[in-house]
Amino acid sequence: MSHFCAVKLYLLCPSCGSDDIMKNGTTRRGKQNYKCRDCGRQFVENPQWKPIDPDRKAMIERLLLEKLPLAGIAPVMEVSEDWLQGDVNAWRSCCVATSAGKAQNPGTTSGADG
Repeated sequence: MSHFCAVKLYLLCPSCGSDDIMKNGTTRRGKQNYKCRDCGRQFVENPQWKPIDPDRKAMIERLLLEKLPLAGIAPVMEVSEDWLQGDVNAWRSCCVATSAGKAQNPGTTSGADG
């Protein structure tokens, strides 16, 4: 004689903290996908990729300002070189766009024009 116990997984939405969660298919890698009924956020229970915490990102930015090579920063900070290169490219494109906007509005600088 066998007994089956139905055990409901207790998951919380990573965005809103709700426990009103439903299964929502699987990911391309075969992991169970869940969806929050309250906010609509989709997530997996143990994600392979996690966001970089702000303290670690700040340290990476300091190391980049010291002009250390990406190949040296990535293993020490435990991030992939691809992620690091993408972050540098995004930061650079943001700065280039910001400086281009200042070049178009020369009256906004605080220089002495005699």
